[in-house]
Amino acid sequence: MSLGDRVNQFDGWLLDRVFQPFADRLPESLSAMALGMSFQFGAIMLSAASIVAMIVIGHMSLSDAMFNVLVWCLGLAFYTGINRVRPLVRPGHLNPLRVMLAGMRPLSIPFAVYAIYQGATAPPHFEIALWFNSLANIIFVAGIYLISCEIRPPGHRQAARARFGRMQEQGSP
Repeated sequence: MSLGDRVNQFDGWLLDRVFQPFADRLPESLSAMALGMSFQFGAIMLSAASIVAMIVIGHMSLSDAMFNVLVWCLGLAFYTGINRVRPLVRPGHLNPLRVMLAGMRPLSIPFAVYAIYQGATAPPHFEIALWFNSLANIIFVAGIYLISCEIRPPGHRQAARARFGRMQEQGSP
C-alpha cells in the first residue's frame, strides 16, 4: 500500500468514524453543512485577527503582512466558493463536496499541526497572534470535515437515535 493510499484511508476513517457520527447526532435544526460553514467563517475571522494582531503589536508593517493578507484572501475565496456550491448538498443525497474536497482535507491537517507547533514555540511577543492562527487552522480542519459529511434525512437521524436508545435500554439491567 502506497503512502497516498494510507493517507486516503486515514482521511476516510476520520471522516466516517469521527466526523460523520458527530454530524448524525447534531440537532435537526443544525446541519453539519451549516456548522461547517460557521467554522469556516470563524477560521477566516481568527486568521484576520492574527494578521491584525501582528500589525497592531508592531512586529509587522502592512507591506510585511502582504503575504498573510493574500493567504487570507485565498481563504475568503475558498469560503465563497464553498458557499456557492452549498445548494448542491441536500439531505438524503450523496454530498458532492466529499469527493471535491478529498485532497484538501488531508492536506489541511499537517498545516494545522505546524500552526500548533508555531504557537507552542513562539516567542512571548508573538504568542497571542500565532495562537489565533493555530486556532484558525484547527477550526478550518474541523469545518472542512463537517462540510464533507453526508446530510442524513430527518427520519433517518431520528431512527438512528431511537435504535441507540433501545440498545441502551436492553443493555441495562
